[in-house]
Amino acid sequence: MPDALWIERLWYGDGGRAALARALLTPISWGFRAAVRARNALYDTGVLHSSGAAIPVLSVGNLTVGGTGKTPVAAYLAGRLRQMGARPALVMRGVGDDESKVFAFIAPGVPVIADPQRTRGVAAAVRAGCDVAVLDDAFQHRAIRRDVDVVLVSADRSADRAQVLPAGPLREPWTALSRAHTVIVTRKAASTEQAASLRDQIQLRFPGAKVAQVLLTAAELVRWSTEERHPIDVLRGRRVLAVAGIGDPAAFLKQLGAYASQVEACVFRDHHAYSEREAGEIATSANAFDLVVCTLKDAVKLGPVWPRQGPALWYVSQHLEVEKGEDEIERMLARLLDLRPANRS
Repeated sequence: MPDALWIERLWYGDGGRAALARALLTPISWGFRAAVRARNALYDTGVLHSSGAAIPVLSVGNLTVGGTGKTPVAAYLAGRLRQMGARPALVMRGVGDDESKVFAFIAPGVPVIADPQRTRGVAAAVRAGCDVAVLDDAFQHRAIRRDVDVVLVSADRSADRAQVLPAGPLREPWTALSRAHTVIVTRKAASTEQAASLRDQIQLRFPGAKVAQVLLTAAELVRWSTEERHPIDVLRGRRVLAVAGIGDPAAFLKQLGAYASQVEACVFRDHHAYSEREAGEIATSANAFDLVVCTLKDAVKLGPVWPRQGPALWYVSQHLEVEKGEDEIERMLARLLDLRPANRS
């Protein structure tokens, strides 16, 4: 089995080897930070131009490399816009197709447009009759102007003291949060106290920031081949082989560990494309456990190559609950509705 948790240990570990590795990579991080600062300065001063769009644009992004719950939050916001009478589209850059397939599960009725050029993707949304664009993972994509910038920060592995790439998980320094209209603190296995502490830190450093908080809970187990569903409590006392190719596998493993008696991790890199050989190896290993469980993001790729005679493949259905700042989120979405072409004077 692969050990893809090494990057977690490098970025977040307290051991001497992790500290040494970070120290060796720090000069490269200094160069990366300088390049990011220079690029942002070019946009801030107008040397680099941000293109406008014919419809209002909401960007949902991260400071870190994945792991914040961005996909379910983007789907939730698109779903709320649809409930409020808008015709939103989810526009993504199209790296792989796992997230576009996940959106089809968790944001039914919302068109998903994948295009490496976001301006072209938004134009396609307009042609499709959509009147709001929700950009997935676009905080650093400043080539298109946005009306609202939402940035997610995870309470499960707070990166406030982390370094920028490659010595740490940050795409930009924390000071970049000053560009955000709304910061959403997400938590999966973190406590309410940890999330509240992170909210306070953000509010202290960025007094004008609007800060909300959402909880992502493991709600159900769903069988890939049949959509058979069971409450997550069915894991109690069970031995589980957990498969994860996501940005924050540790939080997923903690979610399962809150119920299962034993959780064995089988972790791959984020966006991993599973081969039939790998699926067969996982299925064989799963015979030593009561259940094999993955995320929905993994199921849409692992399910199609899963051995027909293998054990049942289950994935976790996540439930999103807005714990703090719901009024602020609703006001933000109402503003986007008012900016739609039909409502402009």
